Amino acid sequence: MNPLDFLIPAAHAQATGAPAAGGSMMSTLLFPVILIAIMYFLMIRPQMKRQKEHKAMLDKLAKGDEVITSGGIAGTVVGLSESFITVEVASGVQLRVQKGAIASVLPKGTLKSA
Repeated sequence: MNPLDFLIPAAHAQATGAPAAGGSMMSTLLFPVILIAIMYFLMIRPQMKRQKEHKAMLDKLAKGDEVITSGGIAGTVVGLSESFITVEVASGVQLRVQKGAIASVLPKGTLKSA
């Protein structure tokens, strides 16, 4: 038995000249629609929600915020531009990173306590 037999019904010759039932066409089209809906709600929608939250976080960034980059570098924001952020990682050591590289904003005072 072929493993795809449960997905694709086998074609059988009909003894009578009656046309095929219309319900099989509906079930054939319903299966892909259900799969697309499941993919949307389990994969696409949550990803879009995360992207929207990340963009909102980046829009709220201000000088003095403590951040962690996607590379794991922690520092304090000392400068902002449209696409880059200057992060001070130690006294007198500043790095310019892209805005999208900011992974999260830390609560105030987190870096001093670490």
